[in-house]
Amino acid sequence: MFDALIVGAGFAGSVIAERLASQEGMKVLVVERRPHIAGNAYDHYDDAGILVHKYGPHIFHCNAPEIYAYLSQFTAWRHYQHRVLASVDGQQVPIPINLDTVNKLYGLNLTSFELEQWFASVAEPKERILTSEDAVVSKVGRDLYTKFFRGYTRKQWGLDPSELDAQVAARIPTRTNRDDRYFNDRYQVMPLHGYTRMFEKMLAHPNIKLMLNTDYREVQEFIPYRLLVYTGPVDAFFDFRYGKLPYRSLDFVFETHDTPQVQAVGTVNYPNDYDYTRITEFKHLTGQTHARTTVVYEYPKAEGDPYYPIPRKENAERYKQYAALAEETPGVAFVGRLATYKYYNMDQVVAQALATYERLASSRRLVVA
Repeated sequence: MFDALIVGAGFAGSVIAERLASQEGMKVLVVERRPHIAGNAYDHYDDAGILVHKYGPHIFHCNAPEIYAYLSQFTAWRHYQHRVLASVDGQQVPIPINLDTVNKLYGLNLTSFELEQWFASVAEPKERILTSEDAVVSKVGRDLYTKFFRGYTRKQWGLDPSELDAQVAARIPTRTNRDDRYFNDRYQVMPLHGYTRMFEKMLAHPNIKLMLNTDYREVQEFIPYRLLVYTGPVDAFFDFRYGKLPYRSLDFVFETHDTPQVQAVGTVNYPNDYDYTRITEFKHLTGQTHARTTVVYEYPKAEGDPYYPIPRKENAERYKQYAALAEETPGVAFVGRLATYKYYNMDQVVAQALATYERLASSRRLVVA
């Protein structure tokens, strides 16, 4: 008898498994359909001996000391501030848009104070911010919207920004200074020995058993358990009762080059050219020293593994129906991106998982066998 069956060995499932095992003394079985732990954060050494992220770049950043402290139990850190350039009008300029971006693109010599005025002069004020297009043009105007956002969004989502919720564009700030860091968070770090090693330590508790290459439905009826923690797609759990929740997926194409470095920064975005959205060079992220280097190209697509919930009103309404079913399902906790149909950063998934554990612990639903 297991006290808990946990579906998925990504951040959500692994954090809850570790907490239940170490804090509650529960016997936990983690079932993962992929051949590895760590979910989309999985990293490994490629044939050239370079540490790469199988499912695209994962850069850890957060503002919460408690999240940083929790994960620090399982890894040492490498400090890393991510920087991104965008290939626009034949130049590579900083993104998020900052003072250097505008000065370089338009041949200007503005100060920070003058840039605020310049943004105000080109912005298109909107009474109501309803779409991603509204969110961008109301801040930086039509030309920068076209150069940086429209093409990238069309590739990434398969939709025009005018068809997407404002929250999509709200994730990317605009700056009037020369700060070229992609994130502003207090903690900007990478696991010193990689994400997979961190997950290995998280799941190393003797009360945790792990099954890889296994769909939980294949074993669910043969393994007795008291609590189910589900981190997979919520629509699949309910056999798509209200239809499929739509996602965007990605193809990753890796290339290894016989040179130590090919990009000036970790990631270069291509908002207007080519079918891919960005190229990431992993050695910037990991700090690895190697005579060769590996990059990954990201090609968005409509079908495949679910990565990004598509933020549109009709999708949110459909998810509400599934959320109501989840709320009414006893003995099951739904946690993580796929189970709650929301795009979370890694720290946000950890926070949600820890909060779910606390809620389960306090509700006296945890009965040790």
